[in-house]
Amino acid sequence: MKIIILLIAISLLIAIGFLFAFFWAVGDGQFDDDYTPSLRLLVDDDMISHPKDTNSNKNLSNEKNSHQNVAD
Repeated sequence: MKIIILLIAISLLIAIGFLFAFFWAVGDGQFDDDYTPSLRLLVDDDMISHPKDTNSNKNLSNEKNSHQNVAD
């Protein structure tokens, strides 16, 4: 009977240790971003290109010209 009490006490200490380690890891930021690293494996850095949005620049210049024409 004494061995069961000893085993329960040891298992509770181990469980508390794991719980402490989990809260320490969460507080330390270990689990902040768990989605992006999995995608980094799939995409090569050379394949990533950032296209320039020329339509938004044209729209801005057209709006500026239309406001200047109205003022004249």
